[in-house]
Amino acid sequence: MDKQKKNSLFRKRYIIPAVIVILLIIGRILLPHFLKNSVNRTLDNIPGYTGHVEDIDVALWRGAYVINGLILKKETSETDTPMLDFEKTDISIDWKSLLKGKIVSEIDLHSPKFNYIFKNQQQQDSAADPKTEDWTKALTDLVPIDINRLTVTNGKAGLVELSANPKISLFLEKIELRATNLSNVINEEKALPSHVQATAVSFGDGNVTIHGDLNLLQEIPDMDMEFNLEKARITALNDLARRYAGVDFEEGIFELYSEVAIADGYLKGYLKPMLINTKIISEEEEGGFLEEMWEGFVGVLKFILKNQGTDTLATRAPLEGNLNDVDTGILPTVLNIFKNAWIEAYKGSVDENIEFEDALEEQ
Repeated sequence: MDKQKKNSLFRKRYIIPAVIVILLIIGRILLPHFLKNSVNRTLDNIPGYTGHVEDIDVALWRGAYVINGLILKKETSETDTPMLDFEKTDISIDWKSLLKGKIVSEIDLHSPKFNYIFKNQQQQDSAADPKTEDWTKALTDLVPIDINRLTVTNGKAGLVELSANPKISLFLEKIELRATNLSNVINEEKALPSHVQATAVSFGDGNVTIHGDLNLLQEIPDMDMEFNLEKARITALNDLARRYAGVDFEEGIFELYSEVAIADGYLKGYLKPMLINTKIISEEEEGGFLEEMWEGFVGVLKFILKNQGTDTLATRAPLEGNLNDVDTGILPTVLNIFKNAWIEAYKGSVDENIEFEDALEEQ
């Protein structure tokens, strides 16, 4: 074998593989930088918002990348609090679905925060261009393939109304959520193929549970969901009570139960709020004679309308109609207050009498 052939063989065996390995290493080093720039451009191009990410890590061996420190703010916001603050977002390939011939992703959100500033949102909506692309569309563009599983660990969601006096702030903390089959990979024939299960801690240390089934592949998702809020200290709602009813609670429990079914944009369900063992504060020194009279009147009304056996003031507000014009059923809501007080006390649970078929039948 001559020298030229030996050199050619050497190049094929060692130099070319070495060059490929070096290029892969360089590509691996530069990939996070390119991804970070691409994500930042996507966030910055959302009309009315500014956003950025701190860092992106890539794990080629499991087909994943991790976004660290994703922030999204409204340009017109009067506060420094971002609307979205995602500490860590892990996006990876769902290998089980890949074996079935489906390329879908799994997303794990670690300690995400969502803050809805009511005054800011109201201003934004009133001046918004109807052609402006939704910020949620931009976020889903960060995931180049369909989402099959989504989890949230230690999440937080807050609603703040800055224009209220005093400022109203409601929140959910310690959110643990798991949503599966979002891309309808497992069962393509089921009407509601996706399942959602979530728990959280609400204002007043209440316990929140949410579970149900959905079809997210429609513009208005079909769903059959249940919501429970239990054992929340009602004193945490004093800002709301003071603003809308002119009273403060000294003690008591607030609970809320709901079932909602949506089919082709038609909603059917109910809200069942319950006030248990509540006591109203008398603020004679601060409010004066008129406020004292009002609180006395509210106290008497509460005594008449509560169920004396369970010390519970409750009602069931039916919800029904097209999502553009939902009827809250005022008369049934009022009558249900008397039903709870004088006929049959409501149970501290969902009624389990709303099904997806109920909304479907109204079409």
